[in-house]
Amino acid sequence: MTRTSPALLRTPVAALLAVLLAASGVLLGAGGAQAAGYRYWSFWEGDGKSWAYATQGPSLVRPDDGTVQGFRFAVSEDSADADRPRHAPAFAAICADTPAKGGAKRIAMVIDPGAAEDAPAGEKPPALRTACAQVAPDASSAEALASVAKPLRYDSSAMICAISGYPKSGCGEQVSGDGSGKPSAPAASSTPAADDGDSGGGPSAGLLLGIGAILLLGIAAVFQARRRR
Repeated sequence: MTRTSPALLRTPVAALLAVLLAASGVLLGAGGAQAAGYRYWSFWEGDGKSWAYATQGPSLVRPDDGTVQGFRFAVSEDSADADRPRHAPAFAAICADTPAKGGAKRIAMVIDPGAAEDAPAGEKPPALRTACAQVAPDASSAEALASVAKPLRYDSSAMICAISGYPKSGCGEQVSGDGSGKPSAPAASSTPAADDGDSGGGPSAGLLLGIGAILLLGIAAVFQARRRR
């Protein structure tokens, strides 16, 4: 039986491993070049001390009298990454000067246009403000917001694009991950990215599985080459 020289084996095996490692590096680089996120208004529910990301849109929520709700404009990857309103006042602090009246409810609103780095090019965010909306008992959060923060702008899927006219254009656009804050290709959907449990910004589970498969193939090739010696 002909024996293959170990020197001849080492050269192709080393070359194979080099190719596999290079492919892994490319895949990891692709994972690190993901977009920074989406620029949009997020919707929050407050208790006077902290904020919780709303599980429904403002057009669906019909808050009770005495509720605190917030809206924050920022660039976020998903709901787990979204920036909260920077002020969390209690209901009494916002609606102290709006007396209760029959046939109406009061909703405390916090409207936070966010920081300058999240603003679209050429725009400056207005100051954070609060307002007490006094609306009909069956009014939605969107109706309460409209009563104190016109004009509002929506897209075709009822996503809020602008509050009190800010921003002037754009709606949930994807922002590039190069630190420039400039929009990249438009998002496939007009709604913010869904939370997929991978909010850390690292490689996705699928990417890591692919890298693992490549490395396993390399190990198998090395063992196969040794068996033929």
